[in-house]
Amino acid sequence: MDTTDRCTVNSLREVPGCDPSAGAVRWDPVHSLWNGGMLAAALLLAPVYASWGAVTVFLVLTGASLLLGHSVGFHRRLIHRSFDCPLWLERALVWVGNCVGMSGPFWMIRTHDLRDWAQRQAHCHDYLAHRQPMLIDAWWQLHCRLTLDHPPAFDLGAAGKDRFYRFLEATWMAQQLPLALLLYLGGGWGWVIWGVCVRVSASVTGHWYVGHLAHRRGPQSWLVKDAGVQAHDIPWAAIPTMGEAWHNNHHAFPGSARIGLYPGQSDWGYAFIRALAAMGVAWNIALPEDLGRDKVLARVGPA
Repeated sequence: MDTTDRCTVNSLREVPGCDPSAGAVRWDPVHSLWNGGMLAAALLLAPVYASWGAVTVFLVLTGASLLLGHSVGFHRRLIHRSFDCPLWLERALVWVGNCVGMSGPFWMIRTHDLRDWAQRQAHCHDYLAHRQPMLIDAWWQLHCRLTLDHPPAFDLGAAGKDRFYRFLEATWMAQQLPLALLLYLGGGWGWVIWGVCVRVSASVTGHWYVGHLAHRRGPQSWLVKDAGVQAHDIPWAAIPTMGEAWHNNHHAFPGSARIGLYPGQSDWGYAFIRALAAMGVAWNIALPEDLGRDKVLARVGPA
C-alpha cells in the first residue's frame, strides 16, 4: 500500500475566496434535452417494443454497465483512485462508464468532486446537498447545473491530458451509436429502445434518486466531523447500484475500494475488483483500515 491520501478530493483545487454556498441554478440544455429525450423515448416507445429479449438486453446491459463502468471504472478508479490497474483496463472500464449515458468522464469527475468537496464544508448550496424537495431536486439534478459565484479550480491531472478521455468527453452521447447499431442488428428496434433509451433513462434517473435519498434519510453508522452534509445508507438499492448505495460508509471512507463494509452489505463492485486482483490486473487496493480516518469520524450506529 502506498502513502497517498486516498480520501482527498483529487481534481478540485481550492482558490482564495472559493465558496460552495453562493450560486445560481441554471438550465443545462445539453443534459436536459438528452435526459428528457431518453425518458420520453422510454415512456412512449418501450411499451410498444416490449419483448422478453428486449427486457433481457436491458437488464444485462444495465447491470454490466453500472458494475464495470459506473461503479468500478468511473467512481472507484477514475475519481477516487481506490485501486491501481493497467491503463488499458482503466480506459476500457471508463469507456463502459461513458456508455452508461450520464455524461463524459471529465464532467463526471468535476461534478462528483465539486459535490464531494462542498459536502465536507460547514455550509453548501442546496443543489450540492440534495436539500430541496424531491421534484425540485429532480429538476435541478437532471436538467440544470449550478454556477457558483466563487468556484474552486480543477486540475484533472493525467486523465485530463489523456487523448482517449478527451475523445470520450467530446463524443459521450455519440458513443451510444455503435452500441445501438449492434443492438439493431441483433434484435431490431426493440433492442435499441430497451438497450439504449430505457437503459440510459433508468441509469440516470436511478442515480439521481438514490443520491437524493442517500443525503436525506436512512441508516447511519458514522458521522463525519465538521461536515455540513451527512450521508445515509439505502439498503434496498445495494444490488442495483453494485454497492454504491452504502453511502454512509462511502462518506466515512471515501477512498476505500470496499463500500459494503459489514455483514449483509452486498458490494458487487468490490467483488469485481477482487476478481481483477486475482487475475493480476488490480493492485494497491485501498480499504478502510488503510485510510487513517479515526480522527474525523464519530460512530453513531452498530458495526
